[in-house]
Amino acid sequence: MTGTGKYDKTPVGALAGFILPLVAAFLFWFFSPGDLSIPSYFRKIIRADILTHIMSLSVTCNLVLFLVFNRLDMLQASRGVLGMTIAWAVLVFTVKFLL
Repeated sequence: MTGTGKYDKTPVGALAGFILPLVAAFLFWFFSPGDLSIPSYFRKIIRADILTHIMSLSVTCNLVLFLVFNRLDMLQASRGVLGMTIAWAVLVFTVKFLL
C-alpha cells in the first residue's frame, strides 16, 4: 500500500469536497473589503443577490482537489469529491431558483 492508499476512500474525498468550499467561502469573507462580521457579510451578499455566485466560486476549488486526487491515482477519493461537488451544485441550483 502506498502512502496515499490509506486516504483513497470515498468518504475521505466527500469530506474534503464538503470542507474545501466552506474554507473558500470563509476566505472570501476574510479578504472582502470592510470590517463585516460573518452574519453582516451574508446579509450583504444576499442583498446584492450574489450568494449563488459566491457558492459557485467556492465549489470550483473542488476542481483542483479532484485533479490532485486523480494525479495521485486516488480514484475512490476522486469519486467522493465528485459526488460532493454534484451535491453542492444541487444546493446552488436550489438556492438560485427557490430563494
